[in-house]
Amino acid sequence: MSESGTDMRKLLVVEDDPGLQAQLKWAYDGYEVLIAGDHDSAIDLLRSEEPAVVTLDLGLPPDPDGTREGFRVLKAILEVKPDTKVIVVSGHGERASALAAIANGAWDFYQKPIDIEELGLIVRRAFHVRELEVENARLASQGAGDNRVLGGMITGAPEMLKVAARSSASRTSTLV
Repeated sequence: MSESGTDMRKLLVVEDDPGLQAQLKWAYDGYEVLIAGDHDSAIDLLRSEEPAVVTLDLGLPPDPDGTREGFRVLKAILEVKPDTKVIVVSGHGERASALAAIANGAWDFYQKPIDIEELGLIVRRAFHVRELEVENARLASQGAGDNRVLGGMITGAPEMLKVAARSSASRTSTLV
């Protein structure tokens, strides 16, 4: 689950409450947790550190009792790095906020108060999905090479490449 050294998964926590910042940093010791308390610091960290997953509180200064600033940060994150998995974590848990967050590109919505284990599961799932997307893109880019066999199936397995080569050779010999 956790990685070591500089290869640790980067998680950006955008939260203005110092107590919650400390709790989340402590709870996610298997990640490199980056903390931002407002729009500008969140976007600066997003650009410099390129975290794959972000948890985002909607109630940020200068509008800590509303959602306007949180939605502004969500929009900016997705403009700068559209593949980021943004989990909106908010005490503004009314259904309208959740639906608006998802409609505006959030990957998931979690209502405060925070249960570290529940939110941790969502964070782990977000990292897993992002890793699958990266792997899928890598395989698709390799697809243009010579690893397509037997009607277009993509493989990197040497055994499958041997089988396909034999199959291709036998088809060529019977056609000649």
